[in-house]
Amino acid sequence: MAKSRRLMAGDLKNIDAVCEILDARIPRASRNPELDKLCRDKKRIIVLNRADQADPALTALWTEYYQKRGFTVIATDSEKGGFGKAFESAVKKCCADIIARNEAKGQIGKMMRLMIVGIPNVGKSSFINRLLGKKAAVAANKPGVTRGNQWYSLPGAFDFMDTPGLLWPKIESDEVGYNLAFTGTIRDEILDLEDLACRLISVLRNSYTDILVKRFNITTSEEETDYDILQKIAFFRSLVLRGNEPDTERASKMLLTEFRNGKLGRITLEIPYSR
Repeated sequence: MAKSRRLMAGDLKNIDAVCEILDARIPRASRNPELDKLCRDKKRIIVLNRADQADPALTALWTEYYQKRGFTVIATDSEKGGFGKAFESAVKKCCADIIARNEAKGQIGKMMRLMIVGIPNVGKSSFINRLLGKKAAVAANKPGVTRGNQWYSLPGAFDFMDTPGLLWPKIESDEVGYNLAFTGTIRDEILDLEDLACRLISVLRNSYTDILVKRFNITTSEEETDYDILQKIAFFRSLVLRGNEPDTERASKMLLTEFRNGKLGRITLEIPYSR
């Protein structure tokens, strides 16, 4: 990560605008706090990716939140695509004064140069592949796939640089850490998945109780713990051990996978602090 930061800092002098890919389900936790320092006076675009899996009402609030802070914002679905024209329009809006200055110098049609950044596993490579209309960037549903800076060109629109997923060195907030873990940014191999599943159940019980009830045909009460609910989910999916004990480990993996794949429904885990 330190090497990636050094490379990014060196490349920024050749960049007109920085496009940051966020996970629309966690628009705060998926922002690298170090980017504001690195990017300083650069034009900024925010892409709320995986918007098809996020709560549309909250995506609208997050769009408004970041627009008020000076960002050009667009919501996308990198798996489905179809956002190319909207993204080109966002780039032109973001870089309007740079384009005007270029035209005043007679440099009509000069290509804007973008840097596309994001933390691991926000769908950055899939976003780029959809943007280009071909599998040009290496894409995979796991963190840490893109290893080095790569330049691409969208003829008649702009040039852009893809960068490796950049995660900051120390996560100070438990909430941020868990939200990153829910979406798969932090590797499952270093986590207690039953604890993680129980934490996700707690969040869903507070904001999306109906999803739990309908998806797993269960009832919930204030007296029940999150682990009680996890056991109910295990029984509903027939995930049991010998002696008819609930297999909460398999149930945890299943619950997290279904959340990450959008099968639980359109869920956003964060709301703006203020508007």
